[in-house]
Amino acid sequence: MNAIVDPDGPKLAVLPSNPVPEGLRAGWFTTPDKFRLRYATFPKTAGAAKGTVCLVQGRTEYIEKYFETVADFQKRGFAVATFDWRGQGGSDRLIPNRKLGFVRDFNDYWVDLQAFHANILLPDCPAPYYLVGHSMGGLVSLIAATRDRMMFDRVFLSAPMVGLGGQPFSFGTMAAIADTLSLLGLGRVAVGRGADEVPTEKGFPSNPLTSDLRRYMITVDTWRERPDLIVAKPTFRWAGAAMHAMSDALTDAFPAAIRVPVFMLAAARDEVVSTSHIEQLGLRMRTGRHVVIPAAKHELFMETDAIRAQVFAAFDAFITEQSS
Repeated sequence: MNAIVDPDGPKLAVLPSNPVPEGLRAGWFTTPDKFRLRYATFPKTAGAAKGTVCLVQGRTEYIEKYFETVADFQKRGFAVATFDWRGQGGSDRLIPNRKLGFVRDFNDYWVDLQAFHANILLPDCPAPYYLVGHSMGGLVSLIAATRDRMMFDRVFLSAPMVGLGGQPFSFGTMAAIADTLSLLGLGRVAVGRGADEVPTEKGFPSNPLTSDLRRYMITVDTWRERPDLIVAKPTFRWAGAAMHAMSDALTDAFPAAIRVPVFMLAAARDEVVSTSHIEQLGLRMRTGRHVVIPAAKHELFMETDAIRAQVFAAFDAFITEQSS
């Protein structure tokens, strides 16, 4: 591994099953509201320079989980920059119970992304910049696309969390319920589904995330080695913030405000986010489109080789096509 890491900086989990991509640089940056977030950058390793992929993760995720995906982007001529959102991974946690997902408002994630863009991407990474987001990170990416069309040239999303299936009420009503519970002092109480439990090897056959055992085990092994990286169930406060953001994404104003080319991939077997909501949003976006990948579960970048090949074929075609 050719790594440049500040000895006082963040420590990344290194496992034989999950090799560190070439040229790692790791460090911290601080948001305007004084949270310290862990980041990593990687140079391209092959081909002509094509710019930088800014990779933003889903809920519970962390930099190390995407080492293989980072290397895939590097081989395509892209530098890669990524970071852990506030409240997860190696970044500052927001409540005493480190294993619960918490955020006050999804606008706080927008603050994180803006700070990363200003402090790491612009000074340290080659342009142009392409935003790649998964799940929760996909929803934050869409929020960014509605607010600043100059930050990123294109936005590529994996199973963005624009809706959840099986909800008893509308997202707005669910948000109001969660807000009320938070006002009653329950904002830091855990809520969630069985899928939000910490994964184990025994849980692979019924897991909703991936059908690839080796990639599934990367999370199991990493969290066993580094339990400080674990985030399991969300809190009522996180759930309320998410419901507000998804409710906003359903409005007519949301897709109309997106002025950046967007490509969304949905997973046909997704049990975590709603594929139908992704399809509906794709049909409503003027500058976006979507494709559903057959047989895929939620974590498209962690899926089988055959599914990942489809993901990267879509990425290659979208990023390299000429702007209209």
